[in-house]
Amino acid sequence: MIDGQSVLAIVPARAGSKGLVGKNIKILCGKPLIVWSIEAGLKSQYIDELMVSTDGQDIADIAVEYGANVPFLRPDFLASDTATSFDAVKHVIEQYEVRFGRKFDYIILLEPTSPLREDDDIDNMLEKIIAHQDQFDSIISIGEVNEHPSIMKKIREEHFLTPYVENLEMKSRRQDNDAAYFPYGAAYIVKTDALLAQKTFYTQNNGFYKIKRYQCYEIDSIYDFLAIENIMKYEWSI
Repeated sequence: MIDGQSVLAIVPARAGSKGLVGKNIKILCGKPLIVWSIEAGLKSQYIDELMVSTDGQDIADIAVEYGANVPFLRPDFLASDTATSFDAVKHVIEQYEVRFGRKFDYIILLEPTSPLREDDDIDNMLEKIIAHQDQFDSIISIGEVNEHPSIMKKIREEHFLTPYVENLEMKSRRQDNDAAYFPYGAAYIVKTDALLAQKTFYTQNNGFYKIKRYQCYEIDSIYDFLAIENIMKYEWSI
């Protein structure tokens, strides 16, 4: 709890994965991938409940072994390729209220595919959104990208390149362009009422928390996995 506000952290871990099969329990530097997110959440001094939303019993067993709660499994219709993170989180919110009579003021989404969190990232984000709760309904972690939108292209008529964003000025030196940021999944934090009303973690009043350059990676393929594995070894001496 923080400033009298209750906090539920959700680690979403669907069993099916096409980009990297079994990625949520694939061993990364000695631990199943999902464990890095569970342990990050458990280090928070403010999180009241940390649970894993999954349809896989093997994932659930590992989650419980490492200290997370898995009070129910995700139904099959929320484990499909078309199910969204919002759908899964909404199901969790509803189930906690129906089964246990529990409501939470804030929801945190901790994606297993973003394991490069520092120990204080989650609590720093919580403290920031609470400090600005009259202004922010949500806060997301962002990192500056090197691949600036002004230089990105798309293919036109199979043979031609054209700017991906028309009329976006590209300056000759990359560093002279306005910085561009990508929402990496270290954490998404949102007021529960705002999430349910707007059906998105990107609410109208959305704050941000900048992460470091080395944290700006997510695991969607084996190449991402290998990159993050080596970053962990280099940065954390694992």
